[in-house]
Amino acid sequence: MPESNVYDAIVVGSGISGGWAAKELTEKGLKVIMLERGENIEHVKDYVNATKDPWDFPHRGGRTQEMIEKYPVLKRDYPLSETNLNYWVKDWECPYTEIKRFDWFRGYHVGGRSLMWGRQSYRWSNNDFEANAKDGIGTDWPIRYKEIAPWYDYVETFAGISGSKEGLDVLPDGRFMPPMDLTCLEKDVAARIKEHFKGQRHVIIGRTANITKPLPGRTNCQFRNKCSLGCPFGGYFSTQSSTLPAAMKTGNLTLRPFSIVTKVLYDKDTQRATGVEVLDAETNKTYEYKAK
Repeated sequence: MPESNVYDAIVVGSGISGGWAAKELTEKGLKVIMLERGENIEHVKDYVNATKDPWDFPHRGGRTQEMIEKYPVLKRDYPLSETNLNYWVKDWECPYTEIKRFDWFRGYHVGGRSLMWGRQSYRWSNNDFEANAKDGIGTDWPIRYKEIAPWYDYVETFAGISGSKEGLDVLPDGRFMPPMDLTCLEKDVAARIKEHFKGQRHVIIGRTANITKPLPGRTNCQFRNKCSLGCPFGGYFSTQSSTLPAAMKTGNLTLRPFSIVTKVLYDKDTQRATGVEVLDAETNKTYEYKAK
C-alpha cells in the first residue's frame, strides 16, 4: 500500500460530527483524511443561490407539483424548495423502510446537513440526563450534566451560539453571544404569559448557532432568512464556515470528496479496525486507506 494512503486517523463523513472530529484530531497533531461520499461544496464560492432574489427562481422559490410527486419525504416539511434542491438527496434514489413515520432528510456533499440544519442549540439539563433512571425507562445515561457542561462551554465558544441567560433549571444557560431581539409582539406575549402563569412559564428568544458578533473568518448573521442556501458571511455554524477551515489551517487534513466508504477493514488477530475500502464515485475505482 502506498505510504500516502496511510493516516493517523480516518474520518468518514464531513457533516457536523465529521467536521468536529477532523478539527479536534488535526489540532492534536494527527494526520487525518476525511472521506465524503458526495461532491465538494466550497465555502462562499459554491453557494450559488445564496445571493439570488425570489424573482430569480422560476417559481419564486416554491415547490412544483412535479417536485411534490418526486420527493415524498422532503415534501413533509421545510426542505422541499427549488432554492436548494441540489443539496438534498433524491428520494427515489435513496429509499428507506419506515415501520413508523421517520423523516430522514439527507444531504450527500461536503458539509452534509451542517449546511441545512435548523441551528437551534440547547443544553440538556439534569432532568434530561436523569429521566431514564427516574422513570425506569430505557438505559440510564452514564454521565450527568456537570460532567458534560465544560464540553458544552467548549463547543458553544467555538461554534458561536446566540441566546439570553434566563437562569432556568430545565434549560441551562451557556456561553452565549448577545441574543437576537424578540419582536414587539413577542415581548408583549412573553410579558402576558409570565404574568398569567406567575413566572412559571417563559417565552424566550431561541438559542441558535447564528453568531451576533464576528468570529475569525466569519461575519455576524445578516438576518436574511436564507440560511439553508449556505451563508457567504459565515453567519451560522457549518463545517464549511467553522471546523473545516480550522482543520485545514493545521496542515494535517486531507479532504477527499466523491469517496463512498463500502467496507471497514478489520484485523481478526488484533480485533481492531485497520482502515476502510473506498469506491471513487467519479471513476468507479476502489481504494484502501489505513489508519494507525
